[in-house]
Amino acid sequence: MTIYDISEKAGVSIATVSRVLNGSSSVSEKTRQKVLDVIEQYGYTPNAFARGLGLNTMKTIGIMCADSSDLYLAKAVYYIEQKLRASGYDSLLCCTGYELASKTASMNLLITKKVDGIILAGSNFVYEKDQDNRYIAEAAAQIPVMLLNASMDAPNVYSVMSDDYTSMYEATRQMLSDGIEDILYFYNSQSYSGKKKLAGFRAAMAEAHPGQEPLTEFYRGSHEDIHAMVRHLNAVRDKGARFHGVIAADDTLALAAVKYAAEAGYRIPEDFSVIGYNNSMLTECCEPELTSIDNKLETLCQHLITTLLGILEEREMPKKTVFSGEIIRRGTTRK
Repeated sequence: MTIYDISEKAGVSIATVSRVLNGSSSVSEKTRQKVLDVIEQYGYTPNAFARGLGLNTMKTIGIMCADSSDLYLAKAVYYIEQKLRASGYDSLLCCTGYELASKTASMNLLITKKVDGIILAGSNFVYEKDQDNRYIAEAAAQIPVMLLNASMDAPNVYSVMSDDYTSMYEATRQMLSDGIEDILYFYNSQSYSGKKKLAGFRAAMAEAHPGQEPLTEFYRGSHEDIHAMVRHLNAVRDKGARFHGVIAADDTLALAAVKYAAEAGYRIPEDFSVIGYNNSMLTECCEPELTSIDNKLETLCQHLITTLLGILEEREMPKKTVFSGEIIRRGTTRK
């Protein structure tokens, strides 16, 4: 029996169960009694470590990310830790890799460390199949779980995300309006966010060229091997594909597209255009500098921590918050 089960049987939220267990005065007597009746009926015993001797918090938050060498995730972890530290919380970081079993093991480890909440940094923690997301739901039955740039409908799970679909849709429309019709979408992730980006690109291309299959290419190699990405684009061209624009799912792939165009003898942006994603430091690492979509990562991380702290203070907080991205135009797209 968990507080998830109690909330379900009592017909109240997990936050309400938590308030009852903590003796909060903000719960009506009728609701309090309903929860207490379920607790008595099923013999639920609150976690002794968290409740014993008046201890209600360890002031520690668990953070999970798949790969801390990834520029986006590394920056996210930095912003999250800075905000937590400023709010008086410590953090425990688990770099999980991309396998479900490893993510589940890391989640269970953080639970045993008695953290007050868990943050899943990045969109690759949420799966299409509900059964693969059980490890998240089971953790959320005990403590709040925060999703950065992903969404999942479950009790005590909260999402803060960028509107990747609309951002990619608008970037594609922008390149089309610049006069580039033969666009390649270059991507390397099939995560929650990755699928939203791909869908946004497809939607914009379908409007511009109804009935025509858009050109997309999936890269499976290392996210650090830019030369391999360039070779991949060369192979696409050698198979007969013709493209004079690349919209990439991240700035690393976009940087490879810039190198590809330069080696192929294209003038950028006169003959060839490139748009990246994340607006990272890589945008200044090529000539001309890279046009990229700013997904407001710092804002997302700050809002996520604000939401989490509100939940821990037993305030009602939004289950999902979505921020809009912004195209930052630089030298790889036509003025």
